[in-house]
Amino acid sequence: MTSTTATAAPPAFMSVSPDNWRLALVAGIVVSIVAILVLPAAASFWVVGIMVALIAAASAINAYRRRYYGGLLVAPAIAVLFVMNIFPLLWSLGLSFFAYQSNQQSIRFVGLNNYIKVLTNELAAKDNWDALTNTALFVVLTVSAQMVIGFLLALLFAKQFPLRKYLLILVLTPMMLSVVAAGVFFTYYYDPTFGILSYVMGEITGNQFILMDNKAGAVGGIVFADAWMWSPFVMLLVLAGLVSVPKYLYEAAAIDRVSGWRQFWTITFPYIRGLLMLALLFRTIEAFKIADLVILLTKGGNDTMTISYHLIRIANEQNKTSEGAAISYVMLFMVIVLTNLYLYLANRRSHGA
Repeated sequence: MTSTTATAAPPAFMSVSPDNWRLALVAGIVVSIVAILVLPAAASFWVVGIMVALIAAASAINAYRRRYYGGLLVAPAIAVLFVMNIFPLLWSLGLSFFAYQSNQQSIRFVGLNNYIKVLTNELAAKDNWDALTNTALFVVLTVSAQMVIGFLLALLFAKQFPLRKYLLILVLTPMMLSVVAAGVFFTYYYDPTFGILSYVMGEITGNQFILMDNKAGAVGGIVFADAWMWSPFVMLLVLAGLVSVPKYLYEAAAIDRVSGWRQFWTITFPYIRGLLMLALLFRTIEAFKIADLVILLTKGGNDTMTISYHLIRIANEQNKTSEGAAISYVMLFMVIVLTNLYLYLANRRSHGA
């Protein structure tokens, strides 16, 4: 009588094979954490990169053997997304917990000190608060102007009239320009010596007109330039809703002799409300990051410093890389909170309707 001793097979999670992505993921995370804590920054960078490549290779082999061809097809796009977006995001998050300046080679872990300095240091907190206040002012003014102008333009182009196609292309042109080109254009437009605006106002008042010599004029000039560029974006979204409204609804309302104002609120507005809210969300997020027009038109003068431009000056001009990273993540947190609050209110409104 022979007896055989059964040997327990190791769990699938612990089996060493090229397609075991779970084991590769755990090993990669552990090795990366140890490398960051023990090795110099230059060495840990390459160790983390190798671990990421190992995890990606194991996932690809697993998808190929199990015939997950859909995952393989999107893998290049995911890889590009990781390299261009996710990795820089995580890397900058890590830098915010270190004391690091781009013009120096030393780096040391400081924990939450950068965040504490940004939020509590008297001088830094005052500068940040002033820049944030200016940003909120620009958000309110620019988004309001874009929503009103874009909505009116959409109402205009929803109707058929001669040369409509050519005028529509002309109105969409500012949105196709780069921000630098638009900023340089408005720099010449507002120029007190030979600018068109200064020339016209000088002919009316008899005196030289300098728009950017005070905060109100500087803010107005930036708001006008930003609205000129991005009102067509709002117009396109609203126009898409306007052209989707069934014509028979207006015909039925005309038969019942419903006023134009009542037709707007009961027929038109329900079709474009969602698109208006979407445009409001997109433009609010973008307006919160406004910096390029401020740099080109005022360079932050006349109390027009925004939080994004303030961040650029700290990180690039003053070489305070870690402090700039901390400010950027405070900004990110604020945008996420505002976006979720907006979505919560929008969902409540839709459920209530």
